[in-house]
Amino acid sequence: MKIAVIGAKGLPPKQGGIEHYCAEVYPRMAAQGHCVDLFARSSYTNCSWFDHYDYWGVRVISLPDWRLRGLDALMTSALGAIASCVQQYDIVHFHALGPSLFTCLPKITTSAKVVVSCQGLDWQRAKWGNLSSRLILTGEKAAVRYAHGLIVVSKDLKSYFLQTYERDTVYIPNAPASYSASDPNFSYGTSLGLTKGRYILFLGRLVPEKRPDLLIEAFRALKPAGWKLVLAGGVSDTKSFAAKLLETVANDRDILFAGELQRSRLWEIVRGAGLFVLPSDVEGLPLAMLEAMREGIPVLASNIPAHQQLISDRQGMLFTAGNLDSCITSLDWAINHPTEMAAMAKNAQKYVQLQYSWDHITSETLKLYTTILNSSEPEGISEPNSRLVGFLGKK
Repeated sequence: MKIAVIGAKGLPPKQGGIEHYCAEVYPRMAAQGHCVDLFARSSYTNCSWFDHYDYWGVRVISLPDWRLRGLDALMTSALGAIASCVQQYDIVHFHALGPSLFTCLPKITTSAKVVVSCQGLDWQRAKWGNLSSRLILTGEKAAVRYAHGLIVVSKDLKSYFLQTYERDTVYIPNAPASYSASDPNFSYGTSLGLTKGRYILFLGRLVPEKRPDLLIEAFRALKPAGWKLVLAGGVSDTKSFAAKLLETVANDRDILFAGELQRSRLWEIVRGAGLFVLPSDVEGLPLAMLEAMREGIPVLASNIPAHQQLISDRQGMLFTAGNLDSCITSLDWAINHPTEMAAMAKNAQKYVQLQYSWDHITSETLKLYTTILNSSEPEGISEPNSRLVGFLGKK
């Protein structure tokens, strides 16, 4: 098969679930003899426009983009969709709802089959302004109408598309990124003033919907003796939010902003954590939490549907999303019951190892490709409901 990939910033992955997904899945497809072109942003790859390079068998093609908040991804995706119409692809795979705004181009002008992966309802994320959110929601509607195959990474998303649009989807969850060896002496962590097993880790972009502010407030209220809080992640498009967080804890020696960690430093800090906490209000399927679970780190998370799918009473703890008192109480219990949390972490580790595999994800995605290539009808689509038809126009 000849496959075009649209919506990822580029490879190798630096930050972001989509880039890590592409780094795991598409090299596996290339190793099986498939031809994969990934259209990337030149600002991410640091390459000239239209230059290309090889990443483990995947051809990464740099397209022009402009640093306009909320619109750079749409611009590059539009160019990628146009480029996919020029060449003869079997599959054009869009990642995320914003880029899916352009699914109509290959659907109408080529014989390629269009696939969309939805990692989450991005229009709900606080970092997007009103215009960007509207465009992303329009992309969601376009994906429902034009995609031959629509992949979702959580059961909650599957229910959402069925209830909202009467559109069936294919559930293929993500898997945690592969960790290699890290420093067993914990040298980098020690240089940060950390003690192995005695810090709480938040790993993710510093954006409002992930609620690092709630975790900071809970930690400062609890003040657990001998513990520190580490926040690791990039700023994304929310510099003012991150700046306010920094100002809030500027004089607190027990709270550390580690920035965006990569490779061995990231693996060391994750493996050394005594507790991983994700207090998000919005998630698709959180790869960072899957990684912590796979590494055997105890997990505490908000009780949003995406987290409920991953955590039961035997695999971690949940607290009421957005509720400070619930967060404080749960954090206190987790810190003071290490034996019980360790048992939950062991159960979670076994669960992730059994249920979340990149080889399985690659196989299921290729199976979907083959199914829609051999079918004249979109996979899982039903008659569009009246709201969708009214918005996009009848066939």
